Amino acid sequence: MKSRVLAGAATAALITMLQVLPAHALTTISSGHVDALDVDWTGSALTLDLRDGTVTPNVDRNPADVVLNAVPASRTTVPSGASYAFLGTAGSPVWILPQTQVSSIVWPGFNTEGVPGGALQGNSVTVKLVSVTGPAQVSVYSTSSLGTPSVWFDSGNGLPDTRAFAVNTHAHANWAFEAAGTYAVVFEVTGKTAAGAAVTTGQKTYTFTVQP
Repeated sequence: MKSRVLAGAATAALITMLQVLPAHALTTISSGHVDALDVDWTGSALTLDLRDGTVTPNVDRNPADVVLNAVPASRTTVPSGASYAFLGTAGSPVWILPQTQVSSIVWPGFNTEGVPGGALQGNSVTVKLVSVTGPAQVSVYSTSSLGTPSVWFDSGNGLPDTRAFAVNTHAHANWAFEAAGTYAVVFEVTGKTAAGAAVTTGQKTYTFTVQP
């Protein structure tokens, strides 16, 4: 009887482990260009994937199958000045995937070039940052030529956050992480068809690893 109990416990543990393990290997990207949010219109549906520009030809990937890795070279410090207070205390560490490409750091962008003009009302989509799970806050912001930041999304002041993007747009911004660790960042993209029907990509989870 005891051996049956032990065998049953071992089987249960094995089943639990198999449920936790991914069904397939993940693709880790640590440098090069990706359109992290690649929005397309199929003619009847709005889709959201990750376009991997680090391979030739480029490949569309399910965000759930990818890890975007912020390497140690992305670590910097929070600039001084009130306009950067959303990143934390001036001088404290922050990891930034930059708006302008740096060869050794992954360069995530936003792309709506797959949505043709006239398909959606206002020729725009709404990108929503739904939630962030991780060791600290995440923000996405652009900087002007003078270095002035404009915040697009910021988990530090409450979520969800939304931002409209025109169709046929390819844009980049700074992605900031305020501590090392692993983050699950959930986005959703919505719009309305020319006929007025609401469409959504559904929520997609992006995984970021931030190295000390």
